[in-house]
Order: sequence, then C-alpha cells, then structure tokens
Amino acid sequence: MIKYLIVDDEPLAHNLIRKFADEIPHLQLKQQCYNALEALAYLQKHQVDLIFLDLHMPRLSGFDFLRTLAQPPKVIVTTAHKEFALEGYELNVADYLLKPFSFERFLKAINNAFPAQAPAPPPVSRPTTDATLQRLFVKGDKAYHNLHLPDILFLEAYGSYTKVHLPTGMLLTHAPLSFYVQQLPSVTFLRVHKSFIVATTKIDRIAGNRIYLANHEVPIGQTFKQQVMALLP
Repeated sequence: MIKYLIVDDEPLAHNLIRKFADEIPHLQLKQQCYNALEALAYLQKHQVDLIFLDLHMPRLSGFDFLRTLAQPPKVIVTTAHKEFALEGYELNVADYLLKPFSFERFLKAINNAFPAQAPAPPPVSRPTTDATLQRLFVKGDKAYHNLHLPDILFLEAYGSYTKVHLPTGMLLTHAPLSFYVQQLPSVTFLRVHKSFIVATTKIDRIAGNRIYLANHEVPIGQTFKQQVMALLP
C-alpha cells in the first residue's frame, strides 16, 4: 500500500487527484494539506510514501518546501507551470504532471515513481489443461470481471497494469502482462512482443512486422518473430 499526501492550495486539484487515486487500489490517502506549512507539521509526526506537490502556494513554494525535507518521500509535482520542470528533476522528483492531466498520465506517473509496485493479481485456480480454461477473473475499475477468453482480441502492457482489448472496448486491469503470460492458454494466446499478447484465433492477417486483428495493429517483436512465423503454413 502506497500512503500519499496532497499538498496544493487549490481544492479542485485535490478533488482530481483523489478521484484518480481512488481508481488505483494500492494508493491510500493519509492527509490533504492546502499549504506547505500544514504539510511540514503533518510530516513531523507521520510518514508517507508519496507527495503530490503543487509549486505555487502562499508563504512557501513547493520546491522550497521540498528542500526543507532531509529525507523526502517520492514526489510527483502537479502544476500548471512547465518552465520549472528542469528544477524539479534536479530535486529528484519522480514525475512532473502538468495541469490538467488525464488519468492515463496520472497512472504513468505512479508507475514511474513505483515501478516495482504491481498489485498482486487475484488468485486463480489453474485448470488441468490449457484447453479447459475459458474464463478468468481479473480486477479492473474497482470490480472483478469474469473475462470470457474467446472474446479477447489482444492484451497490451501498460506499466504495472494490462489493457485487455475486447470487441466492446478496453478494460484496464490491475495485473502485469506477466500474470497473463502464466494464466492464458498457450494454445490460443501467443506473446508476439514484450508488450503484447494476441489471441491467435482473432488474427486477420500478418504482414511485415505487424499483426492485424479487427481494427487494430499489433507490432511483432524481433525476439518473438520466429514464434509468429510458426503460425504460417
């Protein structure tokens, strides 16, 4: 669990960060501070793993606040001012989010700050043979989804998460691609790139270094090309 602190003088910024963080199960809000002095008082008695830090605040700026910390936790800067990005990286901030930012960019920042912090995948009983596995429970969007494997087009790595592409859309799941490599039946799912697994039954055509399925293109990684070519007559 990653314990985080928000330090920002804008209530709307607090609301956005909380909204996005609530969608990531391993983030836990510990305190909301509206200026750096409040944050300093809180950190004197408590520890956190991550600070979402605004730069322009009254009395003490975000970077001046950061310089006062002897052993700062991971810091993700959230600001509307891109001109201070270089100074932020000199202070070893984990990422620099420019307001307004999207959920995907927020998630990328979390993965940059904690690259090894992958949520544990839900326990799944492995079937006795590949052919028997038709469904898989995965966590995504604050719920467990019962995936019907024949519906899957392909899977795409997204940091410590995986995008499962379906005919009806995309589901962002809270497990890394390596989890699916172990769980999906190798008879019908093939890893074709370090970031992609495709359902072989859904492939429309293979041309050059691309696999085409439905309205999507998936690249073929050099390491996996021989396995892909084995599909061809």
